[in-house]
Amino acid sequence: MKLDPYINVDAGTMNPKEHGEVYVTDDGFETDQDLGNYERFTSNLLTTRHHSVTNGQIWQEVIRKEREGYYQGKCVEYSALTEEIIKRIKNVQEISNADYTLVELGGTVGENLHRWFLDALRLMQYDGESISFIHMGLVPTPSKVGEQKTKPLQESIHLLRGTGINPDFVVGRSEQMLDEERIKKIARNCSIPVENIISAYDEDNIYKIPLNLEEQELDIKLLQTFGERYKRTKRLKPWRKLVDLISTIPEENSLNIGMIGKYQNTGDFTLSDTYISVIQSLKIAAWHQGYNVKITWVNAEDFEKSNAKLRQLKDLDGIVVPGGFGSRGIEGKIKAISYARRNQIPFLGLCYGLQLAVIEYARNVLGLKSANTTEVDDNTPHPVIHMLPEQAEKLANGDFGGSMRLGAYRAELTQDTIVQKLYNETIISERHRHRLEVNHEYVDQLKNKGLVVSGINPERNLVEFIELPQDKHPYFVATQAHPEFKSRFLHPAPLFTGLIKAAINIRH
Repeated sequence: MKLDPYINVDAGTMNPKEHGEVYVTDDGFETDQDLGNYERFTSNLLTTRHHSVTNGQIWQEVIRKEREGYYQGKCVEYSALTEEIIKRIKNVQEISNADYTLVELGGTVGENLHRWFLDALRLMQYDGESISFIHMGLVPTPSKVGEQKTKPLQESIHLLRGTGINPDFVVGRSEQMLDEERIKKIARNCSIPVENIISAYDEDNIYKIPLNLEEQELDIKLLQTFGERYKRTKRLKPWRKLVDLISTIPEENSLNIGMIGKYQNTGDFTLSDTYISVIQSLKIAAWHQGYNVKITWVNAEDFEKSNAKLRQLKDLDGIVVPGGFGSRGIEGKIKAISYARRNQIPFLGLCYGLQLAVIEYARNVLGLKSANTTEVDDNTPHPVIHMLPEQAEKLANGDFGGSMRLGAYRAELTQDTIVQKLYNETIISERHRHRLEVNHEYVDQLKNKGLVVSGINPERNLVEFIELPQDKHPYFVATQAHPEFKSRFLHPAPLFTGLIKAAINIRH
């Protein structure tokens, strides 16, 4: 589980530039990308709203209890916060029926907003809970010095000790593996056993990290602190096999996939974190086919300024139009989708990507030139994308946080469609995060003009998947869902596999 010191109740109302991707759990909770990393790395872990705890949630609950008289007239003090945090940690342990719970506290030791979280963890140990503390800190190598410096890590350990917590393990984040001299220095100056100093150094492939930690026997040492005699299994064998395969992929086996977005630029930097699940889903799907993926960031707003810039898309092996909100850049995205459809470029639309693909088709195939989404134009005569009534009511009442169509919803897939063959199922479940849907009044018109509706939500008859037949286009598929949230290192998401296979087929 993850403890986050920010005041937001969840990550749902934050701009991706602020805190990276907004990840959605099966039970419809909006969290940040950390829970996505946990699920992607563990394959069998299914996180819930209970696995993400923020300062906002803690304060909100304590204040709610105070207003309702829960504290029976007592002065509500700092301890109420720590009690609430402890309760939530124990709750996850209980509902997960777990032998152990790995709890990550985000941020940096010394921040004001950490105080009650650290105190809660200290109190749990004081009250007899069996706890092992792992402290991670930076060991930088200043470029002009060319030597690893341990002082920042030493200082953070001293700050942590000031809260009453003594780390059992120290993990040094560094560019290169920690050398013996640095390990001994950290151990001696911080009274940590040498064997409990772990090196977490940069890798060209993040999926090598579990193997690096295994080689340093972190798993064995950690369980020994709980008195466990741990015998390793061969569970990481498939993982190692795929990691080894990735390292042998020839240079010519590289696909160039364009990400048509608008969130990624901030100043002089490109924030790939805003689409981290999509990026990882592309990479994982490609690796399983023996290919690497290069992501080309394409700013949709450029196409609004010049149609000539669309020609850059012809050199791509495929394009993805990911989720998003608002009017900025959408006309550029629609132009990119149109270019991909007309020029046989493999295309995958996710959430807003499906909605914009429907608008493009309505405008350019049905001839409804003013077709639009009511999110952008309330007065469009052809609202092919419109807001669900309950969503309009929520917005009218100022209910913005955690109020979208969130979490896992079922879809019934049309037999023998591209999507159905990729999933190899007729009923599937994917996670959602949106307020608008395909307007059912236009579905028959779209189908009559060749657009295939390949998946419908059976409970509400909502469009979940669309596609073009393969005799019309090599791969033109979109979904109202976010299948990237269920991609795992050992189990790629089906729609991403379809995109990669189509791109490879066109190459050959």
